[in-house]
Parts: sequence; C-alpha cells; structure tokens
Amino acid sequence: MTAIFITATGADVGKTFVAASLIGHFRRMGRVVDAIKPVVSGFDPAHAADSDPGVLLRALGVPVTAEAIERISPWRFRAPLSPDLAARRESRSIDVDAVIDFCRGAVEHRRDILLVEGIGGIMVPLDGQRTMLDVMMALGLPLILVTGSYLGTISHSLTALDSLFRRDMEVLAIIVSETAGSPVPLDDTVAAIARFAEPVIALPRQRRDDGPSGRPPPFARIFDQPSRRAR
Repeated sequence: MTAIFITATGADVGKTFVAASLIGHFRRMGRVVDAIKPVVSGFDPAHAADSDPGVLLRALGVPVTAEAIERISPWRFRAPLSPDLAARRESRSIDVDAVIDFCRGAVEHRRDILLVEGIGGIMVPLDGQRTMLDVMMALGLPLILVTGSYLGTISHSLTALDSLFRRDMEVLAIIVSETAGSPVPLDDTVAAIARFAEPVIALPRQRRDDGPSGRPPPFARIFDQPSRRAR
C-alpha cells in the first residue's frame, strides 16, 4: 500500500490535473485509490463541482456532495489567496498540527493508494510561522513535484528541488504539466530539468494520461524504477 504527496513549484501549474490523471491511471490498473486535499483556497460552494476537491471526487468516481468535499478537504476558504491570507479574510486561522493529524489519519486508514494533494507551492504559508513544507516534512511521504512548462519554470523547479533535497525529502518524479500558450516547447523544458534531476515526466494537457494507443502511460516510469533523492 502506498501514500504519495503531490506538491508543486507554485499555484496553478496543474497539481489537481496531475492528481486526477494519477487517480485514473491507478483505477485502470485495478487499484483502489483515495485522495485528499486538506486545504483549499478560492473555493466557491456554488461551483463545488469545478473546484479542486470536486475534480478529485469526479476522478475517484464519487458524487460531488457537501459531505464528500468536507471529508477530503476540511479547510476551505473563499478567497483565491495563500491559505494564511485566505483564512484571515474570514477571521479564521489554520491549525497546522490538525492538518498534519488529518493527513496522518488518512494515511493510516488508506485502503490501498492514497494521494495527498498540497496547496500552492511547497513553501506557501499556512499560518504566521509554518508552510506546506512543514506539513510535508512531518508526514515524510514520497513526493511528486509538479511544475509547468512556462518561461521561468526551470529556475522555479530547480529551486524547489533544492529545498526538498536539502531536507532529504524523497522525490519520486518531477511532472511537467504543459502550460497553455507557453512559448517554450514542453520537451525542451523536460530535457533542461532532467539535466539536474530525474525522472522528469512530460504531461501534455491535450492528451489523456494513458497516451496514444499502444504506448504505456507516462506515469509508469515513476513506479517502474527506484525513487531518488539528491544526486
């Protein structure tokens, strides 16, 4: 049984798209998958089906209900800001220890595979002192780092990897989720990042995650080889 944390170089680079794609990949393999995204900002209850938790629930084949969203995403905020600022807008705060305990409980009770999706980038603040990286370090789960293919992503990706490697975090793979309208070719971005870390997986947005007929899904490369740390 496996639990994996999905993090990113920043907001809006495709974490939820990758998480949903991974859910589909595992379900087609006949695996039982659960997913949580403990903290969500920019959440509008009127459009819950289109929210990040809604996307995850649909990928899991679970009806998008208020109860189901509460179960996988207990900390939800309306403002599309960093979690600490979004919470402050509502005169609330995030109990980081409670977030860690929630994730640990999900890991402990997982049926088979559990995906834990973070929020924003690896060091997005959750309160006045701690960031998402503190949660990741407390859990100690193997990681998938998601980045985009936009101009500047190479530096952002290597900076994020440096932060992770300095803390001896286990990175299973870097997934480059294609950025719409980017002037940088996806394959060039993948090749550049792969000079410094591996494996690096390209995930085109216009193609399903199982790839063209006859080709193995790109995610298979992650799990067919040992995970890696800094090199």
